[in-house]
Amino acid sequence: MSVTAAEGFVASGLHAGIKKSRPDMALLATDDGARVTCAAVFTQNLFCAPPVQLDRELLAASGGTASAVIVNSGNANAGTGAAGLADAKAMGAAAAAAMGIAAGKVLVCSTGIIGTPLPMDVILPAIPTLASQRSRDGGAAAAQGILTTDHRPKEAVIRGDGWTLGGMAKGCGMIAPNMATMLAFLTTDAAVPRETLQAMLKAASDRTFNTLNVDGATSTNDTAMVFASGRKGAPGDLDGFGRALEQVCRDLTMLMAKDAEGMTKIAHLTVIGAASEGEARIAAKAIAENNLVKCSWYGSDPYWGRLLAAAGSAGVAMDVERTAVSYGGIRVAEGGVGIPHDAQALTEHMLGEEFSIEVALGVGSASARVIGIDLGPGYIKENSVTS
Repeated sequence: MSVTAAEGFVASGLHAGIKKSRPDMALLATDDGARVTCAAVFTQNLFCAPPVQLDRELLAASGGTASAVIVNSGNANAGTGAAGLADAKAMGAAAAAAMGIAAGKVLVCSTGIIGTPLPMDVILPAIPTLASQRSRDGGAAAAQGILTTDHRPKEAVIRGDGWTLGGMAKGCGMIAPNMATMLAFLTTDAAVPRETLQAMLKAASDRTFNTLNVDGATSTNDTAMVFASGRKGAPGDLDGFGRALEQVCRDLTMLMAKDAEGMTKIAHLTVIGAASEGEARIAAKAIAENNLVKCSWYGSDPYWGRLLAAAGSAGVAMDVERTAVSYGGIRVAEGGVGIPHDAQALTEHMLGEEFSIEVALGVGSASARVIGIDLGPGYIKENSVTS
């Protein structure tokens, strides 16, 4: 019950009929319907979905507080215009009515296919049941209800000194570093000021969620939220709480990476020697999104030339004579040319499900990390149809 492990939260999930058979709705709420502190980060995609617009407005109006979030999967309610915004508001209002609270207390998230109106004829009738089933033991059902093409739920929990922090997430495709890159919902019973919690979530997202790059596609619905009930009081070690928040986000990030669409390999890519952190991020993103690079990862091929070619075309500073490439700590290229290395050790490293890569640009001291995913037939099959 990771997302309800913290005191003060209940959840539920069910199959409403948006999808053919899998669970497709979830509800996370405070156990007494009261507003609690809520920090959130959203997609930076300008073509964002109506639920994102609505949640931004609701949190701004409430000063960063909320009582619940209702989620549907199977349909992103994106590219749906004014009608989509009305549907998002109707979802929130229906959930609020079913719980006996004010409509403005309920946030709304959607995930799934783009450009298709929500099937409100199945969503609205399911909401009273969803509300009636919420319980402290409903975290697992909620974690199932938010999934789209995911193969398994993603949950994590950390118990600190007198407080608990838990979370659930969904995401395995349409993921690239630019904010939350999926849906994630976290809860804690620690009392943390809203401004502090917001800064912590933003920093944690940058270091974890935003390092995952499955396919270079920034979703229209990216959202990460953390609700703090405050039931256990202020953490004795606020910095320690911040580290725990980052760790939960990291755990969820790796669960998404391992469940990425068509994934057979995970590359832990680090770009070093950049002129600035921003340029390091740009280069890392260019490498992780390059289809030739991703195909070589699928084939366990340490094709270092593709890495430097991708970095060299990223529009950032690079001194070819001072570049270097390593796989698993085994240096294979320096100054833009290959060098002798332990081929057997390199092969063994590349045959693992996860491997590490370091690319040095040779112009500075800044660095950035990205989690990249290979490209094979599984991803193409998954994304060849819309449903």
